[in-house]
Amino acid sequence: MLKRIRVRPLILVGALSLILSACASAVSDGSTPDLDPSVTASLPDTGESGSQVSEGEVASDSDPDSLGGADSDDPFANVNIRFNPRYWPDTDFSKHSVDYSEIFSGGPPPDGIPAIDNPVFESVADADAWLQDEWPVMFFEWQGDARAYPLTILIYHEIVNDEVGGAQVSLTFCPLCNATIAFNRVIADGTVLDFGTTGNLRNSDLVMYDRQTRSWWQQFTGEAIVGELTGTQLEFLPSQIIAWSDFKVNHPDGKVLSRETGHVRPYGQNPYAGYDSINSSPYFPVTGDNERLPPMERVVAIQFDEIDMAYPFSTLSEVLVVNDEISGQSLVVWWKEGTKSTFGNSGRETGSTGVFSRQLDDQVLSFRAVDGGFEDEQTGSLWNILGEAVEGPLAGRKLERITSGEHFWFAWAAFRPSTVVWSPSS
Repeated sequence: MLKRIRVRPLILVGALSLILSACASAVSDGSTPDLDPSVTASLPDTGESGSQVSEGEVASDSDPDSLGGADSDDPFANVNIRFNPRYWPDTDFSKHSVDYSEIFSGGPPPDGIPAIDNPVFESVADADAWLQDEWPVMFFEWQGDARAYPLTILIYHEIVNDEVGGAQVSLTFCPLCNATIAFNRVIADGTVLDFGTTGNLRNSDLVMYDRQTRSWWQQFTGEAIVGELTGTQLEFLPSQIIAWSDFKVNHPDGKVLSRETGHVRPYGQNPYAGYDSINSSPYFPVTGDNERLPPMERVVAIQFDEIDMAYPFSTLSEVLVVNDEISGQSLVVWWKEGTKSTFGNSGRETGSTGVFSRQLDDQVLSFRAVDGGFEDEQTGSLWNILGEAVEGPLAGRKLERITSGEHFWFAWAAFRPSTVVWSPSS
């Protein structure tokens, strides 16, 4: 089922002031304004916001069970579409793996939230002049090339198409789901894809598009859901959300995404202020109604074989360390204080997590939280939140990072409804 939740008036009032400043910035740099979905979702449809058919109407009078295809030239036959296909003359809408009624316009047109295609980086010393220690950054490392992507920049762009350590990658952030996901943007036939934002959402999650075929991709799953490449799967790459202080201390020679993005944006301000309150709800319709956790509970989630696991931050902040085993894989989940929410200036602590394999060579390590980090019980070595041993017999060694994601519960549960929620008694 689709569960629609209305925009809260207090949030709307606060967001409107930021929309005005965003529009002013857009005029100054000549780009399309970044409209806040929390505002545009509640505005009346003027015919330009992306909805071609009014709610409750269907797109044609043909067979109501038909979505087009062999029996119809109209792929939207009898579908209540809530996005504007006229923006997409080169997209093959006859191919799709999801019901078009599940896709909603978030407000902005295609690339209204502009991806960063030619990222500029600065030194840790330069970035430290404006980044605060507790601000969250997306940490990504490949072949020794360590980079930090501040969420205060990503929240205005959502996608960075980059090359890191020789790998062609896309670093993505969906604010509405709190989902930071890294992808290999080279598909099986060797094509390197460049991604942009469609302005559309499904399950309140970013729908991306590639500029090569104009196919649409679900950020949360990394799968093409509309167009020529429908069914194609991107490879997930491991990344992590950490505090700026953790990056600068552990990677003083790393690279940091600069505010020189080619766009004028109020980096450091937040168009989603307060959105992640534990008593809040997602702005857009979400499949299912999974109430095992509050919708906006942060979880760190992983997949092993057919098993989906979610570790709630509210529990992790109490136990700090979970030594676990899933499908024969020994892993550890860490939680560390010192990271603040990217949603507003309240200074609310969220903490950071790390998920790593406990297998090191021929030994399975067990961990506990100690002052300054995490200690393995086998050698007494001290480890940081990045999975790096910094003191003791194993100093200099690294644990294998397990691909995981920090998300709002509602989003993970919508795409992975059979998820097991970890608890100390489980």
